[in-house]
Amino acid sequence: MQGTVRSFDEGTRSGTVFLDDGTVLEFGAPAFDAGPLRLLRSGQRVNLAMAGGEITYVTLSTFPLP
Repeated sequence: MQGTVRSFDEGTRSGTVFLDDGTVLEFGAPAFDAGPLRLLRSGQRVNLAMAGGEITYVTLSTFPLP
């Protein structure tokens, strides 16, 4: 699944994304830490892995999901 970064807090390593249908989802530090990223900016396209209705992995759209 893909989305666009809405917000990202470097201190908590958590944020929100817009899905392509406009839905806003939150992700926590575990989802961010699972990927190879060090920072996200608003407007970046990202790939998302989900389980149980929660985002479990966030990476840039140019990187493959695990």
